[in-house]
Amino acid sequence: MRHPVSITVLGSVLVAIALCACQPSDTSGSDSDTDAAAPAATTPTAPPPVAAPGPDGETAAADRPALKLPAIDGSGYDLAAHRGKWVVVNFWATWCAPCLKEMPELSALDAMHEHIEVIGLAYEDIEVEAMRAFLVEHPVVYPVAIVDTYAPPADFDTPRGLPMTYLIAPDGRVAKKVVGPVTAREIEDAIAAHGGPQADASAAAPGPA
Repeated sequence: MRHPVSITVLGSVLVAIALCACQPSDTSGSDSDTDAAAPAATTPTAPPPVAAPGPDGETAAADRPALKLPAIDGSGYDLAAHRGKWVVVNFWATWCAPCLKEMPELSALDAMHEHIEVIGLAYEDIEVEAMRAFLVEHPVVYPVAIVDTYAPPADFDTPRGLPMTYLIAPDGRVAKKVVGPVTAREIEDAIAAHGGPQADASAAAPGPA
């Protein structure tokens, strides 16, 4: 003799079955719907390296900028060959009055300090012979090279104004960048601020006239 199933009991069984169906499966082979619904596990990734800002709040164009080009005296200039020295990279032009005013001071700075060297980069469209003739009238002791204005050195910012000067530390890194005229004392102070020799007031390069 069959006993009638209580409607209440039957309803409870159906609810229990429905709740079991909502639980995540314990089997290793889950279907695509379950995989899509579950949040994907992510592993935190480190951010890309960022170049440290320079002393003036800027990021250097390169950690150790390269500079290799011919000088107008026929020799070659390679910045990497001057490691161990403080190198002043000076962008200038023959038509730039502030540039001409600071040239004698930069020349004296180069001549008076063994630990400091200067390289002049003429940022203009000028022939080598014309530049040589100009330097006869405006002599300097440091080498000068002509920079192609359409293809300036890639590791240095394209000059937005002249003069523009970089101070390269003995390890090849950019220690300071100056847009506009710079004095010998400012360069000496920057060197001292970065751990180089202190400026000697008695032997300071003469200021521009």
